[in-house]
Amino acid sequence: MQKPLLEHLIELRRRVIYGLLALSIGVTICYPLSPYIFQFLTDPLWQAMREEEGRRLIYTGLTEAFLTYLKIAFFGGFLLAFPFILWQLWLFVGPGLYAHERKTIWPFLITSPILFLGGASLAYYVVCPWAWQFFLSFEMPASSNGISLQLEARMSEYLSLMIKLIMAFGLCFQLPLIILGLFKLKVLTLESLKRKRKYAFLIIVVIAAIITPPDIISPLSLIIPLYALYEISIGLVKISLKRKGK
Repeated sequence: MQKPLLEHLIELRRRVIYGLLALSIGVTICYPLSPYIFQFLTDPLWQAMREEEGRRLIYTGLTEAFLTYLKIAFFGGFLLAFPFILWQLWLFVGPGLYAHERKTIWPFLITSPILFLGGASLAYYVVCPWAWQFFLSFEMPASSNGISLQLEARMSEYLSLMIKLIMAFGLCFQLPLIILGLFKLKVLTLESLKRKRKYAFLIIVVIAAIITPPDIISPLSLIIPLYALYEISIGLVKISLKRKGK
């Protein structure tokens, strides 16, 4: 029996409220830990600086440090609450689906956080160390004929760049789920995925050029795994077609 529209809206409001409460709890938990999270996020830069004494990040506005820690708390709180938010979304959408549709969506809900973690780890452990070493190579030591050139980055700018990279890589790694979802909705076919490989590669190159730092290694570190995920998606579509045929 279908529910009236008003009941759907009430149920949606309930799920949104639960999601916001989970986010609020996550932010409350993460704010006291913001200095430690910030230290974790700055570790790739510290390693690229070879742990030299006297290196530092600065803040130039009176409220900058507070707002930066608050941004860290929201970032960490969202990551903590994300599984619960997905669960609330499932509780709202799931009852309206058929049994075979629920079986199809479950793997997506489980795989999505894993793929996000894989992309975020690639950004943190591979891309950032290489990129930071490249940008630090422009520093110049002091000489008798000139002044030195040394990085003193603002903490808010550094944090924004780190969060941007982590979120971008995590979201880009959702590519197989997006392709499989479009295939299930009959927007894409196996033949179109094969035929449009070169266009997919071009789009991946453009996305990598936009979201990665402007060096050589960082875009390649996103292009290679993303295109590999595209080919894996084609393989998953083939497997899905074989199972459907059987």
